[in-house]
Formats: sequence, structure tokens, C-alpha cells
Amino acid sequence: MELYSTLEHLLTLQNPSQKVEEFRTFYSQYILGRVSKKETSSTLMFEKPSYAGHMNYCDQKEAPRRSKLGAVRGQILLLHSVAHIEYSAIDLALDAAYRFRDVGDEFIDDWLKVADDEVRHFVMINGLLHEMGSFYGEHMVHDALFEASRQTQTLLERMAVVPRYLEANGLDATPLILNKLDSLRKDPMVLKIIDALEIILEEEVDHVCRGDKWFHFACKRENISPDVFFEIIERHYPQSFPRKTAVNCDARKSAGFECHELEKISLIKC
Repeated sequence: MELYSTLEHLLTLQNPSQKVEEFRTFYSQYILGRVSKKETSSTLMFEKPSYAGHMNYCDQKEAPRRSKLGAVRGQILLLHSVAHIEYSAIDLALDAAYRFRDVGDEFIDDWLKVADDEVRHFVMINGLLHEMGSFYGEHMVHDALFEASRQTQTLLERMAVVPRYLEANGLDATPLILNKLDSLRKDPMVLKIIDALEIILEEEVDHVCRGDKWFHFACKRENISPDVFFEIIERHYPQSFPRKTAVNCDARKSAGFECHELEKISLIKC
């Protein structure tokens, strides 16, 4: 088994169950040191997300909106949205290991570990969907996370946009969802959803932290100030900062954000 050709194969698999099964087989071999790192293929540019042949997808603005969380439909739409984020995150992590081949073994180890976490998260959320009589792919999904990967083809931009912006936004958003679910704890399914989201929130801090590490590595390699983060985000997501809403200060600090950065991100001081 060779690393890059296997990653390319995983990134082009369209069936979620097959991707999960084959990744787990690959990763178990990787952990045992049975995967060759001899480069055997050039790096491909993926023009469509891996799920393109498996489900309907659209622009983020056209994706289904979550309805009331006290209703079954609202809970299903929430879980489906989270499942799509986690599934997309699998490919984002795999693509980082596949694409940035000059960084080193520690980088590969980090992003394959992240991919393994995202696989576990996806399986957990998809399991809850099945309990509710639904499944991943029942509803329309958006391609925003795939577009983020397609538009960030340097290590510096990828680490700024994906872990330090998109995933860090999740650190802010998940507690808000948990607060909305808190009043619905009498519902056994809501309790399961809360437990799952709390696991994901805790482990996503580590993912953002790994991204922060490699963002600073890229800044040092290019001899550029980490403040370039704000220039990159403004280029890809104009007028994202400063926000008038609070951020998850503790989680962001644990993930590597500095106080002066948090002051630029949100008008509400930590």
C-alpha cells in the first residue's frame, strides 16, 4: 500500500460507507508502519466533491434551513447538516496529507489523525440519523467546504482558511446549538444529540490547534507575519471580521488563538 495513491483513491470514492471502511483499513496499516511513502503519482486537482455522484448538492445559500429543534424534522436536518460537515472534513484532512507533500511526516500524521476523528464523528452522527429513520444523503447538501479546499492550494492559505477559520467558526457555533437543545433534554434523542455534539466540540479544538501549528509553520517558512491570517480571510470571506457576536474564547485560546487576534475577530472582548 502506497500513501499518495491510496489517499487519491480515498478522495475519489463516492460512497460514504465504502470510504469509511477503506479509510479504516488504510489507517490501521499506516499506524503499523505498513504504508510506503514513496511518491508514485502527481497531485490531482479535484473539480468536483467526492459525494458528487452520490447525492444532490448546491450552493450554500440554497441548502435546506434547519427548522425548530423540538420537532423531529428539525433534529434530522440538524444531524444531516452536521453529518455533511464531518464527511466533508474527512476529505479536507485527507486532501491536506495528499496535497502538501513537502512538509514532512509529522504533518501527515497530524492530518490522518484528524481524518480518523472525522470518520468517527461522521459514523456517530449518521448512526443517529438512522435511529431517526433518515440517512446521510436524504437531503440536499452544500459544497462550501469543498470549494474552500479547491480555492486554497498553498499550505499557508489552506491552514488559515480550513482549520483557523472554518473549523474555528464551529467552535463558536456548536455551543449556541447546545444552548438551544438544553431546554429539550426530556427528549431521549436530544440527549444523544447533545452528547455527540459535545464530543465533536471537544475534539475539534485539537483539530484547530493542529491547523494553528501548521499555519505558523507556513508563516515561518515564508518569513511572513501570522497577521497575514486576516488578509487571507478577507480575500476569501470579505467582511468576516470584526463580528458583533461573541466567540468561544476558551476554546479558541486552547486551539492557539492569541488575545490580540480575538480582539480583531470579535468586537465583544473575551
